[in-house]
Amino acid sequence: MTATFFEGLGARGHEDAWADVSGTVGIDLVDGDTTERWFIKIDKGDIAVSHDEREADCNLRVDRAVFEQLIQGQANGMAAALRGAAIPSGNLDLLLALQRAFPGPRDQQRPAPIGRSDRWNP
Repeated sequence: MTATFFEGLGARGHEDAWADVSGTVGIDLVDGDTTERWFIKIDKGDIAVSHDEREADCNLRVDRAVFEQLIQGQANGMAAALRGAAIPSGNLDLLLALQRAFPGPRDQQRPAPIGRSDRWNP
């Protein structure tokens, strides 16, 4: 499942949503005593994915099970980071841009535009 996600990401070749993004992201997937490294290079929307073991502008260390929840839309990356299940470092703007590749949780409601929310009445 994880390999399929990264292969699909690399196969996109170019992503218009990342036309203003350039940098590298290293993702370390931890599974017990084993760590698998994925390296993503984004150059103005052009995407390349590999297993390179080099330094990245941004890094994410995450348990493999949590990452699989992220790519299935069963978890939120920001929530995982806040609870310590994912540890980001480096240029976090790149990580926020990469989050666009993950589907949001299926039960997530999109917030209403400001001033039009039924959930908050002062």
